[in-house]
Amino acid sequence: MKPWLLFLGTYTRSGASQGLYRLRLDPATGALSPAELAAATPDPGWLAWTPDGTRLLATHPSPAQVRVFAPGPVPGELHPLGVPPAAEPTAGPSHLAVAPSGRLILAAHYHGGYLAAFPLHPDGTLGPAQRFPHTGRSVHPTRQDRPHPHSVLFSPDGRHALVADLGLDQILTYALTPAGDALRPEPVAVTATHPGAGPRHTRFSRDGRHLHVLNELDNTLTTFACRAADGHLSPLGTAATLPPGCAIPSTAAEIRVHPTAPFVYASNRGHDSLTVFRADPATGTLTGVQNLPSGGRTPRNFDLSPDGRWLVCGHQDSPEVTVFAVDPAQGILTPTAHAATVPCCVCVLFSPAPHP
Repeated sequence: MKPWLLFLGTYTRSGASQGLYRLRLDPATGALSPAELAAATPDPGWLAWTPDGTRLLATHPSPAQVRVFAPGPVPGELHPLGVPPAAEPTAGPSHLAVAPSGRLILAAHYHGGYLAAFPLHPDGTLGPAQRFPHTGRSVHPTRQDRPHPHSVLFSPDGRHALVADLGLDQILTYALTPAGDALRPEPVAVTATHPGAGPRHTRFSRDGRHLHVLNELDNTLTTFACRAADGHLSPLGTAATLPPGCAIPSTAAEIRVHPTAPFVYASNRGHDSLTVFRADPATGTLTGVQNLPSGGRTPRNFDLSPDGRWLVCGHQDSPEVTVFAVDPAQGILTPTAHAATVPCCVCVLFSPAPHP
């Protein structure tokens, strides 16, 4: 069996990290190779593949906002396309995503309060950005005093883009042009979460009928029914990501959906744990199955291997990269002794295919 290749994005601002790292995971045992530097680049805090797997994109703290990398002839090699932009002492986008058409990149600017849209050309270069500013606030006096677009997600059919705005307690749905290379100027739907929830990251169910929204501020996960024709969302239920009675200050960080089974996973920073949910295939509603320690401090991000057998978790405030075996029938996680060391890890992303 060929190993899975995965890339880790880090914050380099602390000086402990140099950029993008690569690891290999043994699909039979879950063992990790030692981490290697794949590309020296400042603060690659979020990573995304193009739909065809030929480009890896990373956020960048500069007016360029995004760096595009092409895999080299040796698996795990990354080569930047174009002239590397000069980093600035400002925050880059918090999140980015590539449209299913492969012709559009959207970047959510948490600190800037806007969504940026870039045409993506076949050679990997980007066209000029178009900005979509958000306005308003919600109930939290400091975290929601202004807009904070935190993430963007394209619908499976490529017709809509959904932006989770933590500062507004809203999911804003934008329509794409028929060619999938630009956004319509105004949201076609605006869906409110409960006040003070702070929507952070979102994931569609495998069939695309339900949207799971991870709420950072109140540590919950809300499920919506999604109407594909117009992107309209209807709330179905909300589940807690923390155990009952938990009094530890904590914020929810990441959500992932199992690639083949009806399970949803979330991470909690402060409580430093992972939570497993079972999704009802008919209704999409979630039932908590398990909560367990993540194996480090501040589990900012994690990813599931494409075969669904392993979960790899990165931590922002300790260097542990931990591995969990996934039970294919129950979805529960079992800690393994396998680990790697990467400082200030904030994004974990598997390559879409195994590598030699």
